[in-house]
Amino acid sequence: MAVKPILPPAMLGILGGGQLGRMFAMAAKTMGYGVTVLDPDPNAPAAEIADVHLCKPYTDQEALAALAKQCVAVTTEFENVNADSMRWLATQGVKVSPSGDSVAIAQDRTCEKNFIRDAGLATAPFLVIKNSGDLEQDLSPYLPGILKTARNGYDGKGQVRIKSLEEARYALSELKHQPCVLEKMLPLKAEVSVIVARSAANEIACFPPAENIHTDGILDISIVPARISPEITERARAMAIQLAEKLDYIGVIAVEFFVLEDDSLVINEMAPRPHNSGHYTLDATFSSQFEQQVRTMCGLYPGKPDLHTPVVMVNLLGDVWHSDGSEPHWEIMLTAPNTKLHLYGKKEARAGRKMGHYNVLASNVDSALEQALALKETL
Repeated sequence: MAVKPILPPAMLGILGGGQLGRMFAMAAKTMGYGVTVLDPDPNAPAAEIADVHLCKPYTDQEALAALAKQCVAVTTEFENVNADSMRWLATQGVKVSPSGDSVAIAQDRTCEKNFIRDAGLATAPFLVIKNSGDLEQDLSPYLPGILKTARNGYDGKGQVRIKSLEEARYALSELKHQPCVLEKMLPLKAEVSVIVARSAANEIACFPPAENIHTDGILDISIVPARISPEITERARAMAIQLAEKLDYIGVIAVEFFVLEDDSLVINEMAPRPHNSGHYTLDATFSSQFEQQVRTMCGLYPGKPDLHTPVVMVNLLGDVWHSDGSEPHWEIMLTAPNTKLHLYGKKEARAGRKMGHYNVLASNVDSALEQALALKETL
């Protein structure tokens, strides 16, 4: 029996009010839905767009009860939200997607790596490090490697590169002996990501892979279509879909891959939400990743994900703001007719903080990349 879809003007809820929550709210409002945001930050970017801002912690029972009362369906914008809060909302008859169980797997690298491996998908060789005693073994299969905290690591935080047992001991100490995962560094040709939208009826739409370039652990540039072979493209899509199905995932999920020198693919990690590397979909595909987030949580068929224009996305970090906090020089970018600027409404610019992005659309990726880099120099 088909599930009745959730239609406008129903109220939708989101846990988290950062830039991803803001762009979700904009998509939902465009489609005619109401939006309630739960976020403890009084200056949460999504609060400017939402109908209701519950300015409380994600574990606040009163706020969760209000969310359950007001909203027909609830989603999240980041994986470090409290999974138990999501599970509790589901017990109140709210449609929660993705599930708290899916989020719990994604927010712990140990669970994530084991799940990916058990799903029959490739990862880099890894070793679970629960305490310093786990380092006292032959580490050569995992060296040189990266020691990563099992939880709360993002944008390169909580990661240390190591080449020896001595460096591993020191790194674990620097990470305050948190549970970690030691991953072997592999010879990379490229890094790509695939974003999948999946409904409860197993209706799937898969966006074209993005080729991603990072600086200091933070995404800098995404190039679409990725400069990889059609065969690798299809393999990445198939692996991302397989992972979403194994999770019984409902919503939008991003799967990050390493393309190795021998053209094999391994999964680096997954994000149970829209992703920075999917911001190109706001301008270059028939449906954006945020519209897909709305559609899948509401039981609607996913929108068409096809690329209609080659595109390069460039992140805008707080580093390009002036030392007095004033805005960069936007004039050249805003007068480029094929460039789309997206700013997130954050009150304070800080080094490394994601403040916005821009998409350059062109007839081919080489032209888009050349222009995107030239525009970056004007800031």
